[in-house]
Amino acid sequence: MADFYQNAMFTTLQNLGNRGFEKLSADIMKYTDRRKIALLLPALYSEFETEAMQVIIEELKDVPFIETIVLSLDQANREQFEDVKKRLSVLPQEVKIVWNHGEKVQELYEELLKEDFPLNIPGKGRVVWMGLGYILSQNRHYVIGLHDCDIKNYKKDLVARLVYPLVNRNLNFRFSKGYYARVTDKLYGRVKRLFYIPLVRALKKIVGYENQFLNYLDNFRYALSGEFAFISDVGRSIRISPTWGLEISILSEIYQSVNLNKICQVEIMDTYEHKHNTIDAKKPNEGLLKMAADIAKTTFRVLVQDGVVMSEAFYRTLLATYIQEARKAIEQYYALSEINGLEYDRHDEIKAIESYAIAIKNAWQEFTENPIGVRLISPWIRIESALPGFMDKLSEYVELDNR
Repeated sequence: MADFYQNAMFTTLQNLGNRGFEKLSADIMKYTDRRKIALLLPALYSEFETEAMQVIIEELKDVPFIETIVLSLDQANREQFEDVKKRLSVLPQEVKIVWNHGEKVQELYEELLKEDFPLNIPGKGRVVWMGLGYILSQNRHYVIGLHDCDIKNYKKDLVARLVYPLVNRNLNFRFSKGYYARVTDKLYGRVKRLFYIPLVRALKKIVGYENQFLNYLDNFRYALSGEFAFISDVGRSIRISPTWGLEISILSEIYQSVNLNKICQVEIMDTYEHKHNTIDAKKPNEGLLKMAADIAKTTFRVLVQDGVVMSEAFYRTLLATYIQEARKAIEQYYALSEINGLEYDRHDEIKAIESYAIAIKNAWQEFTENPIGVRLISPWIRIESALPGFMDKLSEYVELDNR
């Protein structure tokens, strides 16, 4: 049985275990005539060669409340694009594929680059942004949900719980963030457990516990999750990071544009299982260390924009405070593992925080050299203003690719 604790900043919607998918789905269907739902799936072609994607497709066959599924496909040639179309043809929903490496969409990227929009960095952020643009160009969906495509134990309940707070007119939230546990016979989610949370709490100690943005970040149960949903008006106005800082940049944009009373986090599944990345201190620009550094840089930049002065002394204090907070976290997770009979390698966890300290050092160095950093991709509302007719062209090109 889940707890029902509510933090002071925004609503938490736990899964209390007494409502199955059928009941939840039937309730959602009451509202979809006027609040249509689109699901955005960012994916590499390589993910279609995994069992996880096959599970997701099978589960989505039985989701009646989604009107449109938009797959934003990256790293795929013509043959692979056609293969994905065939695989998704079994779905009963309207399905559109944004082929990011196709000639037509590449032409759109070139047009944006000529207008000085920062679309020259490939990655998840750019793929999400272009898929979002196509959905917005249709101008008929009220709710846009998004989840990753490497979830090994995916269940259709995930998407139902994610969109429910937005589609139900009696609740009227504008942004929903998914959360879950990362546990099997041991605890996973090391970036969240040993890097992100200790980093945020170290920053709170230095900047001050009254800093509302840091308190906001600290109150998300899984701030780094790739599962979230928003209403289309919000999606039209947010910027997106092209780097691993995607999730934090979105939370920052939501913080600036949505009243906290309209934000919720929702438990979308009991445990979440996907591929497990490794930490290699000798490769700071790869894997989890690259992710950690991008998250740190994004957080630093948001704080600076909020008027926080970050000096060399600030950095030295942060590094020492982070290590102290991370070691405290290790003791907490060791106790949690002991009472639940889980495996726990304390030495491996300590090595991880030592590697994450290197990531903070690298992030600080890059931040001080370039405080502005990689520009966020502009919101679609600006694209509409700068390039009238661009979204219509995007819609036309996607339709042509999908015929």
